[in-house]
Amino acid sequence: MAIEVRIPTILRSYTGGAKVVEGSGDTLTDLLADLDSRHAGLRGRLVTEAGALHRFVNVYVNDEDVRFLGALDAKLSDGDSITILPAVAGGAFGFAAAAAISQHSAAAVRQQSATAVARDSRRGAVAAR
Repeated sequence: MAIEVRIPTILRSYTGGAKVVEGSGDTLTDLLADLDSRHAGLRGRLVTEAGALHRFVNVYVNDEDVRFLGALDAKLSDGDSITILPAVAGGAFGFAAAAAISQHSAAAVRQQSATAVARDSRRGAVAAR
Protein backbone atom coordinates (compact mmCIF):
# COMPACT_ATOMS: atom_id res chain seq x y z
CA MET A 1 0.00 0.00 0.00
CA ALA A 2 1.52 3.33 -1.08
CA ILE A 3 0.54 6.55 0.65
CA GLU A 4 2.07 9.85 -0.43
CA VAL A 5 3.18 12.12 2.39
CA ARG A 6 4.03 15.77 1.72
CA ILE A 7 6.77 16.93 4.07
CA PRO A 8 7.04 20.60 5.13
CA THR A 9 10.40 22.34 4.77
CA ILE A 10 11.05 22.32 8.52
CA LEU A 11 10.95 18.49 8.60
CA ARG A 12 12.88 17.76 5.40
CA SER A 13 16.11 17.26 7.32
CA TYR A 14 14.54 13.97 8.48
CA THR A 15 13.77 12.89 4.91
CA GLY A 16 17.09 13.78 3.32
CA GLY A 17 15.54 16.89 1.80
CA ALA A 18 12.67 15.03 0.12
CA LYS A 19 9.48 17.07 -0.28
CA VAL A 20 7.37 13.93 -0.74
CA VAL A 21 7.90 10.45 0.68
CA GLU A 22 5.89 7.26 0.50
CA GLY A 23 4.78 5.11 3.38
CA SER A 24 2.23 2.50 4.27
CA GLY A 25 -0.21 1.72 7.06
CA ASP A 26 -3.85 1.12 7.80
CA THR A 27 -4.04 4.10 10.19
CA LEU A 28 -2.13 7.33 10.64
CA THR A 29 -0.36 5.72 13.63
CA ASP A 30 0.82 2.85 11.42
CA LEU A 31 1.92 5.25 8.69
CA LEU A 32 3.96 7.37 11.11
CA ALA A 33 5.62 4.25 12.53
CA ASP A 34 6.49 3.14 8.98
CA LEU A 35 7.87 6.56 8.10
CA ASP A 36 9.89 6.69 11.31
CA SER A 37 11.48 3.34 10.46
CA ARG A 38 12.85 4.93 7.28
CA HIS A 39 13.22 8.52 8.46
CA ALA A 40 14.32 8.28 12.08
CA GLY A 41 13.05 11.04 14.36
CA LEU A 42 10.19 12.18 12.13
CA ARG A 43 7.45 10.65 14.29
CA GLY A 44 8.86 12.34 17.39
CA ARG A 45 8.38 15.74 15.79
CA LEU A 46 4.70 15.00 15.16
CA VAL A 47 3.53 12.91 18.13
CA THR A 48 3.80 13.70 21.85
CA GLU A 49 5.26 11.29 24.40
CA ALA A 50 1.65 10.66 25.48
CA GLY A 51 0.89 9.40 21.99
CA ALA A 52 -1.21 12.25 20.58
CA LEU A 53 -0.52 14.62 17.72
CA HIS A 54 1.27 17.76 18.86
CA ARG A 55 -1.27 20.56 18.99
CA PHE A 56 0.88 22.71 16.71
CA VAL A 57 0.90 20.10 13.93
CA ASN A 58 -1.92 19.91 11.41
CA VAL A 59 -2.26 16.71 9.41
CA TYR A 60 -4.62 16.26 6.49
CA VAL A 61 -5.72 13.09 4.74
CA ASN A 62 -6.86 13.95 1.22
CA ASP A 63 -7.35 17.57 2.37
CA GLU A 64 -9.45 16.60 5.42
CA ASP A 65 -8.21 17.47 8.91
CA VAL A 66 -7.42 14.26 10.82
CA ARG A 67 -8.97 15.74 13.96
CA PHE A 68 -12.31 15.05 12.32
CA LEU A 69 -11.25 11.62 11.04
CA GLY A 70 -10.14 10.06 14.31
CA ALA A 71 -6.72 11.74 14.74
CA LEU A 72 -4.01 9.07 14.88
CA ASP A 73 -6.67 6.38 14.44
CA ALA A 74 -7.72 7.86 11.07
CA LYS A 75 -8.13 5.06 8.53
CA LEU A 76 -5.91 5.22 5.46
CA SER A 77 -6.20 3.62 2.04
CA ASP A 78 -3.84 2.94 -0.81
CA GLY A 79 -3.37 6.12 -2.83
CA ASP A 80 -4.23 8.52 0.00
CA SER A 81 -2.35 11.79 0.16
CA ILE A 82 -1.16 13.07 3.55
CA THR A 83 -0.14 16.67 4.12
CA ILE A 84 1.74 17.70 7.27
CA LEU A 85 1.53 21.40 8.14
CA PRO A 86 3.21 22.70 11.29
CA ALA A 87 1.62 25.79 12.76
CA VAL A 88 3.44 29.04 12.07
CA ALA A 89 4.06 29.68 15.75
CA GLY A 90 3.94 27.62 18.90
CA GLY A 91 5.67 24.52 20.14
CA ALA A 92 9.07 23.33 18.98
CA PHE A 93 8.47 24.33 15.37
CA GLY A 94 7.52 27.83 16.41
CA PHE A 95 10.71 28.90 18.17
CA ALA A 96 12.32 30.20 15.00
CA ALA A 97 9.07 31.79 13.86
CA ALA A 98 8.52 33.38 17.28
CA ALA A 99 12.06 34.79 17.25
CA ALA A 100 11.56 36.20 13.77
CA ILE A 101 8.22 37.73 14.72
CA SER A 102 9.74 39.16 17.90
CA GLN A 103 12.58 40.74 15.95
CA HIS A 104 10.14 42.07 13.37
CA SER A 105 7.86 43.43 16.11
CA ALA A 106 10.79 45.10 17.88
CA ALA A 107 11.88 46.68 14.60
CA ALA A 108 8.31 47.87 13.96
CA VAL A 109 8.12 49.42 17.44
CA ARG A 110 11.45 51.18 16.89
CA GLN A 111 10.20 52.48 13.53
CA GLN A 112 6.93 53.69 15.07
CA SER A 113 8.85 55.41 17.86
CA ALA A 114 11.21 57.09 15.40
CA THR A 115 8.24 58.22 13.29
CA ALA A 116 6.47 59.64 16.36
CA VAL A 117 9.61 61.50 17.47
CA ALA A 118 10.06 62.96 13.99
CA ARG A 119 6.39 63.95 13.82
CA ASP A 120 6.54 65.58 17.26
CA SER A 121 9.73 67.40 16.25
CA ARG A 122 8.03 68.77 13.13
CA ARG A 123 5.00 69.84 15.18
CA GLY A 124 7.28 71.59 17.65
CA ALA A 125 9.12 73.39 14.84
CA VAL A 126 5.83 74.49 13.27
CA ALA A 127 4.47 75.70 16.64
CA ALA A 128 7.65 77.69 17.30
CA ARG A 129 7.20 79.69 14.07
